[in-house]
Amino acid sequence: MSIMKRSHILFWVALCCLLSPMTAFASGANAGAEINMTHRMMMLVIQVGLILFAAKLGNILFEKIKLPGALGELVVGIIMGPFALGHFGFYGFENGLFPLAANGAAISPELYGLGAIAAVVLLFNVGLETDLKLLIKYSLAGGLVGLGGMLASFFLGSACVMVFSEMVLGKSLGLFAPECLFLGTITTATSVGITARILSERRKLDSPEGVTILSAAVIDDVMGIILLAVVMSMAAASSGDTSGAVDWGHVGVIAGKAVGVWLVATVLALAVARKISVLLKWFGERTSIAVLALGLALIMAGMFEEAGLAMIIGAYVMGLALSQADISHVVQEKLRPIYVLLVPVFFCTTGMQIDLSVLGEWRVLLFGFTYAFVALFAKVVGCGIPAMLANFNLRGAARIGFGMAPRCEVALIISGVGLAAGLLSPAVFAGVIIMIVVNTVVAPPAMVFLFRSSASGTRKATAVDDSVTDIVLEFPSMAMVQFFSGKLRGVFEAEGFFVHNISLRQRLYQLRKDKTVIDFHYSGTTLTFNCLKIDAPLINTAVHETLAELEKAMKELAKPLDNMKMRAKLQDAGPLGQTVLSMKKFLTPQLIAPNLKGTNKAEIIDELLDILVANKLISDVAAARQAVWEREQSMSTGLQFGVAIPHGKSDAVDKLVCAVGVKSGGVNFESMDGQDATIIVLTLSPSSKPAPHIQF
Repeated sequence: MSIMKRSHILFWVALCCLLSPMTAFASGANAGAEINMTHRMMMLVIQVGLILFAAKLGNILFEKIKLPGALGELVVGIIMGPFALGHFGFYGFENGLFPLAANGAAISPELYGLGAIAAVVLLFNVGLETDLKLLIKYSLAGGLVGLGGMLASFFLGSACVMVFSEMVLGKSLGLFAPECLFLGTITTATSVGITARILSERRKLDSPEGVTILSAAVIDDVMGIILLAVVMSMAAASSGDTSGAVDWGHVGVIAGKAVGVWLVATVLALAVARKISVLLKWFGERTSIAVLALGLALIMAGMFEEAGLAMIIGAYVMGLALSQADISHVVQEKLRPIYVLLVPVFFCTTGMQIDLSVLGEWRVLLFGFTYAFVALFAKVVGCGIPAMLANFNLRGAARIGFGMAPRCEVALIISGVGLAAGLLSPAVFAGVIIMIVVNTVVAPPAMVFLFRSSASGTRKATAVDDSVTDIVLEFPSMAMVQFFSGKLRGVFEAEGFFVHNISLRQRLYQLRKDKTVIDFHYSGTTLTFNCLKIDAPLINTAVHETLAELEKAMKELAKPLDNMKMRAKLQDAGPLGQTVLSMKKFLTPQLIAPNLKGTNKAEIIDELLDILVANKLISDVAAARQAVWEREQSMSTGLQFGVAIPHGKSDAVDKLVCAVGVKSGGVNFESMDGQDATIIVLTLSPSSKPAPHIQF
């Protein structure tokens, strides 16, 4: 065993020894006395820390098997919860790390509070990602599909619960009982993120089916939020009558109030969205803008709860309003750490409230799988039939139906709200989880199968939108288009635009200012803008300004440069320390050639590339060779003292890789000191994602 490994083991043993007396002391200090606030906060920080680690592992594991990470976080919560491992005690924690709360609840009030804030953050983010323009643009097909799927899911889901109510709940419920309506509401949710990932991988996001699914999902979300508001208001005002008799006048008043509050708040928020954006931009710094936007979402969420609606509805309304502002991407980007911190807590704590014992009951399993089948059938048929009325054939309708079927994040959030409101019993909640898992597992493979065929999903060709145009610029080299795009972003930022890097791999950017939205990306030597025709003059003017900046920069670059003197600094400075970059991560004995056979630079480089290929570190040797030679032709990588470092950037590799060779007698690498190179270090790093290229 190495000294390093021994030191690590000794460190953890010492840490455990140090902590054990502390936990024992804490336990002893609280024995026989009421748990004080300090102890509760100690438990909270330990619980949150464990949740973050465990949730991340669950997220990674489920994404590895092509399932949503949120499901992994939910499963981890089930395993860690008080109905599984959480209640087992051990030294210092006799009641376990996740015991039942004093009032018998599955989680403590502190964890419940964090989960509630996390739900607000999640729905605020969903609102920010809502494309209102897309909703309006494809409102006919998307509206038909979204409305059909929502109605079919709501009524069939409610009916399923009504049929099984005696078996699962021990009492007979009417179709309009709050529990039935709430279970129907859960089935209306669509997790468009799962569908969008599949459409993106198949390059079908801009297809008729893809656009219809995305717009229908937006409409589906909006109508689902309204429906949730109505059902929650009805549940709050319910007298407890489960006979099925409905006072339609009372229902009308409740529905009118819920829709009225939602509609007025949404219209007002959209109307003042630009003023809110201007106010937030007054604070200047981007992080401050995002934090204050979240503050507004929390305030709006609290106001909706006070009005008798769910908090998440208020958060969604604020997100929807700011989605139209030019700061929307700034808010999403800067709140990402908060999102990553809190959202796993929500999904984990939701999982902790699932009583594993009820999953062993055949009644629950029968209800859960029937409910899952009904929910899947309702979405496929409810969305598919309206799609066939909107120019889609049977194939296209099936694609849209299964594309609307996945349910995950939003369904979990709604079910969490119902659990907190007492509308879901442990048995019914377990059935909901079965439904979510089955729909999320079945729908994506069905979508992949349906999109394998290149056949059209429409009965006739769709009309081309003539309000949008592409502006294409050709450059003599990729280096110039990269340099130009950097200058262009600077020109737009000087104009007050927010520049967002949408996709590093696809080199896709979005420019936003007020109502102006411009997308641009570059590939090879081509730079392409996508914008409304009315914005084309703005782009042309910005291009001319950027060309002037480019000409100026090229004149400055033409001044003579003593690169030999600068290159000599590379070795004069010495290497980085061990703590900065560990060579073990990149260099193994299999990647070292102690006796290179090549007689010139080209043969040496090919020989080192062959080593990387043999170790399965390169996917495309021709692309890798081209990247190395392009760098070598721009300036020789021969340094001093017999060292050469040929390198390049190419997506033929997915991480930084290297190979080292020793050439007895040396080879000419056009080194700066004129000596032949005897030690050659070849490195490749990906061009479309970060890697420690410069550090290496």
